[in-house]
Amino acid sequence: MNTTTAAHIDRNERNVGIDIGKSTLDVYIYELDVYLQYPNTTEGIRELIKKLSRYNLTRILVEATGGYERSLVEASAEKELPIIIMQPAQARQFAKAQCINAKTDKIDSRVIAQFAAVLKPEVRPLSSKKVRYIRDLLSRKRQLNEMRTQELNRQHKAPAILAATHKRLLKVLDKEIESINKLLAKAVGEVTEWQRTYEILSSVPGVGDGVTFTLLGELPELGQLSSRKITALCGLAPFNRDSGIMKGRRRIKGGRAPIRTVLYMAMLSAIQCNPVMKKFYKKLVEQGKHKKVALTACMRKMMTILNAMVRDNCEWQAN
Repeated sequence: MNTTTAAHIDRNERNVGIDIGKSTLDVYIYELDVYLQYPNTTEGIRELIKKLSRYNLTRILVEATGGYERSLVEASAEKELPIIIMQPAQARQFAKAQCINAKTDKIDSRVIAQFAAVLKPEVRPLSSKKVRYIRDLLSRKRQLNEMRTQELNRQHKAPAILAATHKRLLKVLDKEIESINKLLAKAVGEVTEWQRTYEILSSVPGVGDGVTFTLLGELPELGQLSSRKITALCGLAPFNRDSGIMKGRRRIKGGRAPIRTVLYMAMLSAIQCNPVMKKFYKKLVEQGKHKKVALTACMRKMMTILNAMVRDNCEWQAN
């Protein structure tokens, strides 16, 4: 271990980085300079959890890999191990900042462990099994809606002789979406602590079950953080792009994309049926704002209102 690495070590901590592969789990315990490898199977995860449980761990950091990390994360949470999920881009940027250009599973696990030790990301409790199930349903609904949109686009351009096949597939997709909606309504109804929040969100004109279910499942912080932090989590907070005398256009980025997507669709309806949003949107457009910019501003305002309503336990009031 080089001197630069040693300078970062807090001997009282135990930071673990795990590089998740389809078939293997590469594990690095940063402060002990220990490298381990286990198969990414039920038995391999069980053995890894057993091994890690022997240490007084500060945090375990893993990358989001599109689902390959799920079994490990859930098993760690059940054993109350301090596991955190990070975005892969963060680890690569961290490696590049140190001029680490080589890339192997062992190097990646060490970079992830070092990221945990140096930047100390906060350990947060994993969502309950019910909430994870609701998120899975929401994810599946988004997939089905995307497939439906793609099929509609193909239908518009297809010759008349193929109309029947498009119609049949759209009918199947509509049936699946309806089934998912029923499962979502049932699952959300079983989470008793969400019922009041559901009533509050549903009282807003233009906010239907699609938005409400997504906010309940994807934004548990609603009503607990400041409006600025909530809009940042949703990817609706504008960021400056200034340098010297150059003043760049402020843009939104990052955040939780599923929330931003459903809010965009909901706002197309809200600026028609919600008097507050309609008035605000019209005012921005009259001031010369581009319609898409005005729509984004309305989304940000809506999230600010929803956050305040949940925080104050107050249903919609037009004034």
